[in-house]
Amino acid sequence: MAEGTSAAALVGCTGLVGSHILTTLTSLSSHPTIHAIARRDLSTSSANLHPLIESDSSIWPSSLKSLSPTPNIFLSALGTTRGLAGSFEAQRKIDYDLNLSLAKAAKESDVKVYVLISSGGVSTKSLFPYCKMKAELDEAVKGLGFPHTVIVKPGLLVGTRKDSRPPEAVFRAIAKGLGAISKAALTEWWAVDADVVGRAAVAAGMQCLEGKREEGVWVVGQSDIIRLGRTEWKD
Repeated sequence: MAEGTSAAALVGCTGLVGSHILTTLTSLSSHPTIHAIARRDLSTSSANLHPLIESDSSIWPSSLKSLSPTPNIFLSALGTTRGLAGSFEAQRKIDYDLNLSLAKAAKESDVKVYVLISSGGVSTKSLFPYCKMKAELDEAVKGLGFPHTVIVKPGLLVGTRKDSRPPEAVFRAIAKGLGAISKAALTEWWAVDADVVGRAAVAAGMQCLEGKREEGVWVVGQSDIIRLGRTEWKD
C-alpha cells in the first residue's frame, strides 16, 4: 500500500465484513484518523481509531457531518437481517434508508471516495425483496455524484456471523470445506472470505484516493475482490 495522508470514516464496523475493514484500516499508517460509527463498543483498538458510539442511529448522519478532521473516504458495510430487525420494513430502514442518509451526509461533507459493500447478483427487477432493495441502494448512491463511487459486490461471504442465518450457514460450510481441499480453486468464483472482501474494499478506496482510478463509478466484482484483497494485497 502506498503511503499517503487521509482520514477515513466507517459504518457497519461490527459486522462480518465491516470488522475486517476496520482492522485493515487500523493497520495502515496512511490513515492517521479513523472515525468508526457504531451502536456498541468496538473490540478493535488503535491509536488512530476514534470510535463514535451512539445507540440512536438516526443521528449518525448529522454526526458524520460534524467529524473532524473531515474524512475524504467513507466506507459502509452497514446492514442487518430481517430476523434481527423484526420485519422487512424495519430492515429496509437500516439497509436502505439509513445507508442512503449516511451517503448523502458524506456527499454534503465533501467526501471524495464512497465505498459501499453490496452483494453480487442483485437486481432492481428481482422478485426477492432483499435483492431488489440492495440493487436500489446501489443505484441511489451512484446518483449522488461522488468523485469516486466504489460498489463492492462479493458472492457468498465465508466467515463466522454473530447473527443467525441458517440457510447461508449451510452454504458457508460447503464453501469452507471445498476451499480447504482445493486452495480456493473450487469456490473463489462464487464464495469469498470476509477478510478478503474487507481488504479489497480498502484497496479499492485507496487506489481512488491515490489517483490511480478515473473518477466515476467502479463496480468491484468477485474477480476484482480476489485480485485486490488477496492476489495483489501487500500488508
